[in-house]
Amino acid sequence: MTHGAPRREDAADEGLPGTRPLWRQRDFGIFWAAQTLSVLGDSFALIALPLLVLQSTGSLARMGLLTAVGGAASVVAAVFAGAVVDRVDRRRLLIACDLVRMVLYGVIPLVWLFGPRAWLLYVVLPLCEAVGMLFAVGYVTVVRGLVGTGRLTEANGRLNATAAAAGVLGPLCAGLVAAWSGPAAAVGVDAASFGVSAACLCFVRFRKRVPDEQTGRRTGLWQDLRTGVAFLHGHPVLRSLTALLFVFSFLTLGLSDLVIYHLKHDLGHDDGTVGTVMAVGALGTITGALLVARFRRRLGFGPTWTGSVAVCGLAFAGLGWARDVPVVAALSAAFLACVGMAGTCSMSLRQEVTPEHLLGRVTSAFWTLQYAAAPIGAALLTWAAEERGTTPVAVAAGATCVLLAVTALFTPVRGAGRSPVDPAVVPQTPPPHQPGSQVRQQPEQR
Repeated sequence: MTHGAPRREDAADEGLPGTRPLWRQRDFGIFWAAQTLSVLGDSFALIALPLLVLQSTGSLARMGLLTAVGGAASVVAAVFAGAVVDRVDRRRLLIACDLVRMVLYGVIPLVWLFGPRAWLLYVVLPLCEAVGMLFAVGYVTVVRGLVGTGRLTEANGRLNATAAAAGVLGPLCAGLVAAWSGPAAAVGVDAASFGVSAACLCFVRFRKRVPDEQTGRRTGLWQDLRTGVAFLHGHPVLRSLTALLFVFSFLTLGLSDLVIYHLKHDLGHDDGTVGTVMAVGALGTITGALLVARFRRRLGFGPTWTGSVAVCGLAFAGLGWARDVPVVAALSAAFLACVGMAGTCSMSLRQEVTPEHLLGRVTSAFWTLQYAAAPIGAALLTWAAEERGTTPVAVAAGATCVLLAVTALFTPVRGAGRSPVDPAVVPQTPPPHQPGSQVRQQPEQR
């Protein structure tokens, strides 16, 4: 008995190898490897760039300013990233983004051969973050085309787990390289990793978008952003998530700078210890990424996401009190594990419920709103920690994160179900978007 025609996105999924295990899917496997290599290099930059600033200026506030400038560039790029991703060939875009970052990061170790130039970091990092935002939005839009809707949470968990595994090796090696050869050499490793990632992506075959996903007329970039915002506003769970993550990102973007400063300034440890702690922390991300699909199946989206944010807050608060390196490492691992679980849940939900022809614009709008105030938060967090000490700042930020989790219990996030096809979280599919119109979503009724 026929109950109606399948949605365009479901029909497109029928041709995907979604029934095969992920490790047997060639294109996903290559894409998986490329992402792992890219994150391996990024983990070098995560350690090396703040160390370069600290080495040149000795100031936590200047570290926070670099993070804020990079974050601001991401927010600005996010405004337009979705429209760009939905208009161009996504495979070529991903490759181009990797190559551009390879060149930009490669400039830093070359210039550092002639002496420190801290100003260069404030030029290169914002450009790399803007290009990275384009890559990140494109990355989110292609995963469903590689594995199908049914395996999204599993695929995202695998991607995040292996990326975190690279994140374990990366900070450890970055700390050692920084200790032996200086932080600039670690940035050079980051540049090389982007070149290898681009080469891998050349061998990935992405599924072509069906013709009716690409409208014949072009809308303006601001109209495209409004389309994404309208979709988020019309979906009760995504609307609540966007507001909650706006505050969460404001509080936590500067956490890495805070941990690095705490280890080096408050506790008096060297670059190698910083790398080791960050590597141990990344083990938490692996654990969270591997467990998230199981937790979501058993508990549902709402409890998994809310519980993860609550534990993040407790771990953040504890970091301010920690005086032993093992304790700092354990709390960092707990924080990153729960950030990974919450992030994988929210990304998978957004991929599941968004029509593919809108996925870039919705992702762009989501990240624009989520990170709009995060650069300011990073600058304020690090400035306050330098002025007042890391302990009271970490406790205040962590307590606020716990309060966010409590607030989520009074929003539609609490009732979001276990299954990606749960009517509680899946909106009706709109007709193809017409230029000049706004997409308004209403959830299906049980």
